[in-house]
Amino acid sequence: MALRITDDCICCGLCVPECPKDAIFEEEIFVLNHKKCDECTGVEGGPKCVQICPVDCIVEV
Repeated sequence: MALRITDDCICCGLCVPECPKDAIFEEEIFVLNHKKCDECTGVEGGPKCVQICPVDCIVEV
C-alpha cells in the first residue's frame, strides 16, 4: 500500500505534527515523501495522518 494526499486537501496542517517520520511537507497542498513514509507500520489503527485528516483526503494508491 502507498498513500497519497489528494487535491481535496484543505491544508489544515493537522497531519504534519502527527507524522512520526516527518514525511509530510507543504507545497500547494500537503504532500507525502514516499521515501520517508512507512505508513505507520505497527501503529494501532494504521497511518496517523489518515486517522487525523478531517476531510479524508489521504488515500491508498
